[in-house]
Formats: sequence, C-alpha cells, structure tokens
Amino acid sequence: MYLRAVRLFIVAALIASSTSMWAQTGPAGPPAAPPPGEFATSTGQRIRVTRVVSGLVHPWSIAFADANTILVTEQPGRIRVVRDGVLLAEPALELPKPPMGNDALHFIALHPRFAQNGLVYFSHVKAGDGKNTIAVSRGRFDGTAVRDVQEIFVADAWETSGNTAGRVFFGPGDMLFVTVGDRDRLCCTGTEDNSLRMKAQSLDNHVGKTLRLRDDGKAPPDNPFVGRAGAKPEIYTYGHRNGYGLTVNPDTGELWQAEIGPLGGDELNILLPGHNYGWPLVSMGRNYTGSLVSDEPWFRKGMDNARMFWVPSISPSSLMFYNGDRFKGWKGSLLVGSLTTRSLIRVSFNQPSQAERREVLLGAFAQRIRDIVLGPDGNIYVATEGATGGTAADGMVMRIEPVS
Repeated sequence: MYLRAVRLFIVAALIASSTSMWAQTGPAGPPAAPPPGEFATSTGQRIRVTRVVSGLVHPWSIAFADANTILVTEQPGRIRVVRDGVLLAEPALELPKPPMGNDALHFIALHPRFAQNGLVYFSHVKAGDGKNTIAVSRGRFDGTAVRDVQEIFVADAWETSGNTAGRVFFGPGDMLFVTVGDRDRLCCTGTEDNSLRMKAQSLDNHVGKTLRLRDDGKAPPDNPFVGRAGAKPEIYTYGHRNGYGLTVNPDTGELWQAEIGPLGGDELNILLPGHNYGWPLVSMGRNYTGSLVSDEPWFRKGMDNARMFWVPSISPSSLMFYNGDRFKGWKGSLLVGSLTTRSLIRVSFNQPSQAERREVLLGAFAQRIRDIVLGPDGNIYVATEGATGGTAADGMVMRIEPVS
C-alpha cells in the first residue's frame, strides 16, 4: 500500500510539473499560416521549412506515388493528388458522406510492390445500423484516379461513437498492420464507467488492438492467436487505447507504435506478437474526470511496459525513424508528430546522461502534425492541419530540408 501511494504521488507530480513545462513550449493563440523559414536545431543542423501545398481539409495521411506525386487523404472522404507542388482540383477518390459528421477517411499506405501493381490501401469509417467501425479498402491508382476499389477488411469494433484510429502500415514481412481504437464513447461523459475500455483486454473483438493482415485483408496463418478458441485471428497485439503511429526501427527491425492516452499517458510501445500492452489496466494517464485510469499505472504482470510515455498528453499522431545522412546528427532519431502541442518532436537515443533527448521542432507554425514521411528526395514531409474540427481548408503539406 505504501509503494502504491508513493507511485500515485509521483504520477500526480509528473502531471503537474510536465504541464508547466509544456505550457512554456506549446504554442498559444489560434493557428497561424506558416511562412517559409529557417531554424536552428540542437545538433547544429539548420533546417528550412517550406509549404509544398495548402488548401487541404484535415489531411490525415500522405504517401509518395512517385518522386513528383503525393497522395493525401482528407478526413471528410477524399484522396487528393499533389503533382509537382500543385493540388489537383479533382480528387483521385471521393467516398460517400458519412451519416453523421465529416469523419470518413483516415490513413493511406502503398503496397510494397506499388510500382508494379499500383495498389493503394486506405482506412475509412464504415457505418451500419446506427453504429460505425473502421474498415480497410484498396484500389489501383492509375496516375489520376483510384479505381477498382474493394473493401478487404471490416473490424469487429462497432459502436455508436468513440475513436476508431485506423493507421494502415506495411511492416515486417510485407504484412499490413492496422490499428483499431478503443471505441470508448463514455470517456468524456464525466463517468468512471470502464466497460467499453475493457474490450481492449478481450480477444473476441478487434477493439483496442493492432492487427496483422495479408495484403488481401485475410489473417496470415502465423498470427499469434490463430486457432485459439474465442480469439480473433487477425489480432497481433492487444491492450491498446488509440494507436496512431507505426514505424519500423531500421536498426532492430522492431515494429514501434505510438498511441494516444487520455489526460496524459501517451505511449510509445515496441510491438511483439501476442503481447498485451495494458490498456486500461496499466496507464500513466488520467480519466477525463481527473482520476487515475489505473491503480497500478507502472506495471502489471503479463503486460508490457511502454518504451516511452508522455505526461501530460502530446497526442502522438505519427512516427518515423530517420536513418539518412542529409540531416547532421539526426541519424537514428525518431520523429513524432504531435497534435496537442502542435509540433514535431525529434527523439535522439543513447544521449549522455539520458536514455533519450526530446527536441521540439516546428512549434512556431502552430500546426497540428498529422503525418510524417521521408520523400524520395531525402527530405522530410509532414501533413498538418490548423483547427481540430470544422471544414476549413487550413491543412497543408510542408517540406523540411537541411540547410548546407
């Protein structure tokens, strides 16, 4: 009991002190349209940030179809084409308007052999009988439009509301990894009801899971729960809240995932097949009522600890390891897109006297970073949005390049 009390006190202290820290580094006031600019970084590498294209409506995800063509998903349901720095007027694909709101389209990924088959994968919200879930479809991009669209997977995560997540990512073995949110529609209602969150701990559904699929949407036979009675064969890992970022560590081949916690407790996890990552039984976060999510926030037997966590929340939206040589001192760094702090965070590992060092970048632009990719030219590209809701075309794609 004494150790638990000490731990809870430390959690409260971390929240208080970190809130003060982020209040100083986070931007204030309404988002501003970012002009081009040059900035210093902690490694001595100066960077230039330029706007590639603007006028996007909540761009969630970007992918390079070729050196001159970027595909961008807009949350209301459009895949847009940016060619040679120009946003084409006609979408490559437009989904039907959802029954409620503007939440239709989420993330995009290109098949590992996209150059040969032209296959584009995207996650989208699927509605039915007053509920919705996350689904994955694929089609062929012919340079102008995404055609022959086919729905290949529908998650067993039906609810009337709540986060769906839906990051799609081709990872080790050219398998398609898909994140599914915890669908907790009770999170912000002022109640301590934990019933929906607990679905993340059950293997008979896809809620709060990271899934591993073949490129046709089927479960591969070597998934960890294939053949187990009462378990969904698509499940790779479980016990997640809302996974938004996936990337591969180039040095180890490990799959890393970022997930958004409630009030604090954002996590960076290293995914291992069949492992349980604790939500909601282990979390450094607080419920929206202010109470701790878990009475054992640090560790519970049989559940993996996070590699990193943030208190308070930064809302990590995306991940990318940088393994190139163009940016001085950045090789091996992890880039984390942040929604709450409206910044890009560079994490450098194995630093003197620190396990990792976190550097805040792009904060002057006050943009919510939605996605990060490495371009064919070796530069870093980010998709951003200004507001959190509405239909304003205040989103953009920006390029980060080194200044020699």
